[in-house]
Amino acid sequence: MSTLRIGIQTGYWSRKPPKGIVPALVAAEALGLDSVWTAEAYGSDAFTPLAWWGSRTRRLRLGTGIAQMAARTPTATAMQAITLDHLSGGRFVLGLGASGPQVVEGWYGQPYRRPLARTREYVDVVRQVFARERPVTADGDFFRLPLPADAPGATGLGKALKPTVHPRRADIPIVLAAQGPKNVALAAEIADGWMAGFYAPRADAEHRELLASGFAQRADERAPASAFEVLATVPVVVRDDLEAAADVIRPHIALYAGGMGSKEANFHKASLDRLGYAAALDEVQELFLAGRKEDAARAVPTELVEEIALVGPAEKVARDLARWDGTALTTMLLQGDPSSMLTVLAAAQAARRDAGGGTPVGARVRAGAGSLAARVAPKKI
Repeated sequence: MSTLRIGIQTGYWSRKPPKGIVPALVAAEALGLDSVWTAEAYGSDAFTPLAWWGSRTRRLRLGTGIAQMAARTPTATAMQAITLDHLSGGRFVLGLGASGPQVVEGWYGQPYRRPLARTREYVDVVRQVFARERPVTADGDFFRLPLPADAPGATGLGKALKPTVHPRRADIPIVLAAQGPKNVALAAEIADGWMAGFYAPRADAEHRELLASGFAQRADERAPASAFEVLATVPVVVRDDLEAAADVIRPHIALYAGGMGSKEANFHKASLDRLGYAAALDEVQELFLAGRKEDAARAVPTELVEEIALVGPAEKVARDLARWDGTALTTMLLQGDPSSMLTVLAAAQAARRDAGGGTPVGARVRAGAGSLAARVAPKKI
């Protein structure tokens, strides 16, 4: 675990803003936390909480994980990125994602077609704004800047513009969320990082193969593949009872496998199917779509939970954390209650020390996390 960075994924809000974020971040920053990430679906946005919470930190990287491309034009996204990068002193990371047809067409009222081609055009425009070398132009199938005079409703008065603000960095990192094989390869080709939905260590060889295919197409002006970041959200629940811990994660998996997408197009389920759980998840999806959400959650196998999450007693979590060591993953984004996340941070810190002849790792994990968790409100993130 000497090189794996640890971040916190706060996700998107449910009914109300979550409690305890700021004290959790302050405590975690003291324990070596690398970054904090926010998300959006069709409720809270990704940028505002990141700016608010991030203002209470000093060195954490601040990332959108992810901002939906359909929510904003690429120039609007770039404006928010360069603004937040200035305000944070150069700590911002722009995470982008295509979302899915249910949200894009149902919430944003846009057609969900050719998402890979749209992503490629979107990222190109964002990078032009960041570079500020010349007025931004685009003549693609999805974005045209300035809008041609013969476009429906156009006045013909549009002109190519550069941002008035000089970006603090011309190379603000761009991370792409992707789950399908072609999307992963595209991230490796055009972005600075890939954010995986679910990352099981035993699928590492497959992930590396997909990344390699994208790296082979990577332009010379992009940062080298060796600097490429691979991130994944890993739910964490520390409980003495393994099944009780897994029960906390099961509804999360059931939601993504059963409800985040239609039966015909669910990218989250497809990524989990590839781990060998297609039959079990077919049942989960059927139950979820039938409105039997609790039954759907109960149908999620414990083995699947253990593959993509950190669950159980503190000592087990510390051991399981090592499974990601040596994989392509460079940054693990923890999602859970503050006490559980601090336990993992303490485990990562303990793993970096020489334990020979010292206190057993499990005891050091409990002690390190306990002292910091006492300063955090015991509420879920």
